[in-house]
Amino acid sequence: MREIKIESSVMVYEDYSTFSEQEIKLFEKAIAACKTAYAPYSQFYVGASVLLENGEIIVGNNQENAVYPCGLCAERVALFNAATHYPEVSPKLLAVTIDYDRVASEDIAFPCGSCRQVISEFEYRFKTPITLYMLGKGQQVYKLSSVKQLLPFTFTPDNLK
Repeated sequence: MREIKIESSVMVYEDYSTFSEQEIKLFEKAIAACKTAYAPYSQFYVGASVLLENGEIIVGNNQENAVYPCGLCAERVALFNAATHYPEVSPKLLAVTIDYDRVASEDIAFPCGSCRQVISEFEYRFKTPITLYMLGKGQQVYKLSSVKQLLPFTFTPDNLK
């Protein structure tokens, strides 16, 4: 028997004003997107924005349905929307936040397992990591260099060979 130890580090920033103008724009678009999320069942309003390699920013928010499996998370809405409009352009950055005015939480919201897998597929597809930003209340930011920090044992198309 052997043990495999997995470690991950997250950069935590208390004030996002130190980020680049482009990153701040990405954050602001994610914040705006969560304001229009459709979450009548969970009351958990999530917004996401993706910065593509070509400089375009695409947004998404969670879309719920009375039949829960039919809804979709903000991260997947944003990434799939980006892939629809720019199928050959790789995502560079992904920002995710919740509507702290309507969600009774002080915690940072991280992508769910399904979203982590989808982000992993985009990293695999474009052969490049996607920097992830989870925005907290106020201007707090958690920054990760790749989804592999959240999902170290990714399932990729290589597993299907």
